[in-house]
Amino acid sequence: MKNKTSLTEQLLYLSIIIISIVVVSLGIILPKTLLPIYEENLYNYLKQPLDYIEDIDDVSSKINSQVGFIYVKNNSNNITISENLSSIIDLEKITDVIKSIDGDYGKFKIKNKTYYYYSITNNNDKRIALTDNKYILDMKKNIFSIILLIVGITFALVSIIVILWSNNLVSRIKKLKEKIDNIDNYDYSFDTSYAYDDELYTLDLAVDNMRVYLKENETYKNQMYQNISHDFKTPITVMKSYIEASEDGVETKEKTLEIIKEQLNKLEIKVHSLLYLNKLNYIKDQKNVVKTSVDIKGIIDNSAKQFKTARNDVKLTIDMDDNTIFRGSENMWEAIIDNILNNFIRYAKKEVKITVKNNKITLYNDGPNIEENILNDIFTPYEKGIKGVFGLGLSIVKKTLQFLKYDITVENAKNGVKFIIK
Repeated sequence: MKNKTSLTEQLLYLSIIIISIVVVSLGIILPKTLLPIYEENLYNYLKQPLDYIEDIDDVSSKINSQVGFIYVKNNSNNITISENLSSIIDLEKITDVIKSIDGDYGKFKIKNKTYYYYSITNNNDKRIALTDNKYILDMKKNIFSIILLIVGITFALVSIIVILWSNNLVSRIKKLKEKIDNIDNYDYSFDTSYAYDDELYTLDLAVDNMRVYLKENETYKNQMYQNISHDFKTPITVMKSYIEASEDGVETKEKTLEIIKEQLNKLEIKVHSLLYLNKLNYIKDQKNVVKTSVDIKGIIDNSAKQFKTARNDVKLTIDMDDNTIFRGSENMWEAIIDNILNNFIRYAKKEVKITVKNNKITLYNDGPNIEENILNDIFTPYEKGIKGVFGLGLSIVKKTLQFLKYDITVENAKNGVKFIIK
């Protein structure tokens, strides 16, 4: 079972860990870094009283709880010490101490305890100020106390800021989660306000856009299902009516079979178109790249022959340059050209023209202009177009060209409509 910890608690724990690391690091590293500074201050502290010792009597009178004094007369065994020296160092080792002092200042160890000294020699008289490491330890303790105080105050302030910020962050995340949980609830109010344009705001906008997309997609699918049902229902109803008429003796069997065959062909074309459109969606989702090429000249010629058979009253002109190689397969370009010309069959009056030049295909018919309010939706599946007609043909054209990395636009000409592929 996972440990349930809130984001605020996690951030607070993280702050404690960071502060602990800082305290330990400063407590170990900083004292070692500052040790030379401590020692320099200590040597200056030891040197100052030596400037005022003039003779042996001065040594005895210099009373300082932390600093002891030694006066060596003429480098002899005539040694005078201050009264407090015994509380600082073992006097039995005083001779060893004097032998350990071989410079102006320094430190030495006796019985694992560190001592610091400063020495001044004048006319063979040596004056020595001596102390243990208590001063250094006190300095470390004071610095560490200051560090703890500063870190403690910093931790308190940081914790307050983290808690306030995390509570605000958690509140925003909860609102975002609530929006996601209700993304398909159209009665839920999605209005939220953000003071900052940050990543959560961007995510919130993405959720809003997704909700709008899902809502539009749901509406589109419902409308498309209705249109598909109506489109498929029409030939079925026609066939059913003729069968009933034939059974009642109203219509001949030959005529009934002819109508059934005609409607089945229409239904087969619709089914194939729907399957082809779904196939294009699948291929697009797989992000495959078409690397094959095809010469569309023969495809256009064959489609033009079929068009002339269906509309021998329309003049069809083809104008192509030498370069008629385009990305894609023969089947894809047959679907593109056939579906556009099938559209032209319904609307062309007297003229259709196909031009292939400079890697651009222009298909023109002299039919009625397309209304501006439906011009942008003409490639949407089952979107109602001119005179309320709808279907899948132009949607197949659009998706096939998108897959092949081509674009298609529709323009109203002075006396007709142009489809431009490039």
